[in-house]
Amino acid sequence: MTETTVAADREITVELPRFGTCTYRESEVLTFPWGLPGFANLRRFIALNLGGQEKFVWLQSLDDPSVALPTADPWQIFADYSPHLPPYATSSLDLHNPEDFATLCVVVVTPGAAEMTMNLLAPIVVNLRTKTGRQITLETGGYSVRTPIPRKAPAPAAGA
Repeated sequence: MTETTVAADREITVELPRFGTCTYRESEVLTFPWGLPGFANLRRFIALNLGGQEKFVWLQSLDDPSVALPTADPWQIFADYSPHLPPYATSSLDLHNPEDFATLCVVVVTPGAAEMTMNLLAPIVVNLRTKTGRQITLETGGYSVRTPIPRKAPAPAAGA
């Protein structure tokens, strides 16, 4: 890992197994103090947008470079998505206004499967001011962890 100081915000270059060389600023790091289900010890991620995959955001772990989760803004695919965050979510992430946060949902791409799915039941919510995130299980709405994504949505490639 090579580090360069740029103003008060460090610029860091890493080599990622899936995406190759990547440079990011320390201020772009997303912190998940509670971890993510299945990745409890991974706390630091960056969001990557890849050319040709405009609807998808990869959450790339900085704690384990071999882990990258494909996610997407659920409203890009499901315009009628209407999650109601439980009070603990807004409190723990210090959310006050809709413009304070972003919502992403994990996309599951099963090799050989005919369809991709999206976890609409447990969105990842990120406070854009503090860069702190948490995966939240919704208590209402009847959403599924494996909602089929319509075929018109492009699939995220394994690497670009």
